[in-house]
Amino acid sequence: MRIKPENELAVINILSVILIIVIAFVSSNVPRIILGLPFILFFPGYTLLAAFFPRRTDLRLIERVALSFGLSIAVAVLTGLMLHYTWGLGVYPIVAALALFIFVTSAIAWYRRRRLPTEEGFSIRLNGDFPRWRAASRLNKVLAIVLSAFILGVVGTLAYVVVTPRAGEKFTEFYVLGLDGKAENYPQELTVGDEGNVILGIANHEHEGNLVYRVEITINGEVNSIIGPLTLPNEEKWQNEVGFTPHKAGENQKLEFILYKQGEDKPYKLLYLWVDVKGTS
Repeated sequence: MRIKPENELAVINILSVILIIVIAFVSSNVPRIILGLPFILFFPGYTLLAAFFPRRTDLRLIERVALSFGLSIAVAVLTGLMLHYTWGLGVYPIVAALALFIFVTSAIAWYRRRRLPTEEGFSIRLNGDFPRWRAASRLNKVLAIVLSAFILGVVGTLAYVVVTPRAGEKFTEFYVLGLDGKAENYPQELTVGDEGNVILGIANHEHEGNLVYRVEITINGEVNSIIGPLTLPNEEKWQNEVGFTPHKAGENQKLEFILYKQGEDKPYKLLYLWVDVKGTS
């Protein structure tokens, strides 16, 4: 039994197009991972080798496979560096650049193969009885097994890292800004009854969805206003202008912004400013 999938370049290009469609229109990560791993780790190197070595006798199949993985990683790294200094890194620029590389090298490989006699052009041929395997020396068999295990290990490890990414530090970002959006120019002098305004921000980086927050604004320990409850999904941010109104005159009054998480009586985070409050004349 002999299997001759000679149109592997067409298959590679079709799978690359499917990946682009999946990234653009499918939100699930599963098909992205299944198609994305060979797209990054194998396709660029394979089509590059096919363009440079179109003859069957140029390289053995095991050599093509091994070199395809190594060259693919090199191409992906170089592509990332070029994008970093030009259009910027991102899913769409990287996929577009690698897809263009695959399409161009596939076209060159197809053209060079077409110019060769049919029997000289490279094509994948898998024999069901594997006579070459039985005739190979013990050393070659061991090397082939070790290389295959290494490749599978690399692919499996990368797949595990992609599927189960390491969670970063869990925290909630809590900040107060002046009305110009900078950490300066806070209200420092007010008159009793006049409203002071700042920009208050909360960002959920707790790796938990739909956390509920509440903020109490106090002046010298007395609650002046309450903001919330605010529900934030993971990695979402709330930022808005908030106000406070002092009711007593005095210098160096402590203006506190106290953040609470739902179900907790103890303050989660605290920020404060000092304001001078003048009496009405």
